[in-house]
Amino acid sequence: MAKLAFLGLGVMGYPMAGHLQAAGHEVCVYNRTAAKAEKWVAQHGGCHASTPREAAEGADFVMVCVGNDDDLRSVCLGADGAFAGMDEGTILVDHTTVSARVTHALYAAAKSAGIGFVDAPVSGGQAGAENGQLSIMCGGDEAHYTAAEPVISTYAKLCRRLGESGAGQMTKMANQIAIAGLVQALSEALHFAEKAGLDGRAVIEVISQGAAGSWQMANRYQTMLDDKWNHGFAVDWMRKDLGICLDTADEVGASLPVTALVDQFYKDVQKMGGGRWDTSSLLARLRKMG
Repeated sequence: MAKLAFLGLGVMGYPMAGHLQAAGHEVCVYNRTAAKAEKWVAQHGGCHASTPREAAEGADFVMVCVGNDDDLRSVCLGADGAFAGMDEGTILVDHTTVSARVTHALYAAAKSAGIGFVDAPVSGGQAGAENGQLSIMCGGDEAHYTAAEPVISTYAKLCRRLGESGAGQMTKMANQIAIAGLVQALSEALHFAEKAGLDGRAVIEVISQGAAGSWQMANRYQTMLDDKWNHGFAVDWMRKDLGICLDTADEVGASLPVTALVDQFYKDVQKMGGGRWDTSSLLARLRKMG
């Protein structure tokens, strides 16, 4: 069992930290809103700290799950950042979905301080975090990954190192690119079925058993047909992620025409007031268009 810090108690981090405490680790949490950290301690035990540095002091591993590049820099760097409280040889595992650019910068800063840094974005959504069934894609030094993998596996169904620093974030980008196209295609299929006068549920029961089947189809079609959009990853966060994908595509010379188009469709959903709806709400856009 290890002494751990967990920074960021959002819809993903809150249950992930809970799994670590339940597994017998000694967990100290930090959250920007202190009341959330106090609630977590009341529910799970452990302790909470007033700064990332305080949470990280004496920890064997520091796990991070915050919102974006700026949030990650904020909890890692500066006088009150986690790096300032970490001992040489300890390892920070970043579960945030961020740009490879900030990952490379923080990896370099950590290395110069004698600290390990593993980028480890996750896929599986809130349900995956709550059930400990996340897919986790990692980048960084092999020795640091090997040391951190048993801790990460506490809330993972699959955890794999894909390469050097940034490889985890690049893989997460590929994940989001694939999801964007799948959700738009599923939305169009359901919209077409509705317009054609078909029973959407019957259609999915049939086509899901063939080549059209996907996780999105199996897990989202019923709520989509019921016009319910509170069952997954929010549109605002998806647009953040797709922005990272499109910026990185320019850097590496990749062409992402479908991703760019779906990003604009999500922009339309935001204009409809659906920024906090889940990503399957692309169907709501099609329904509004008629």
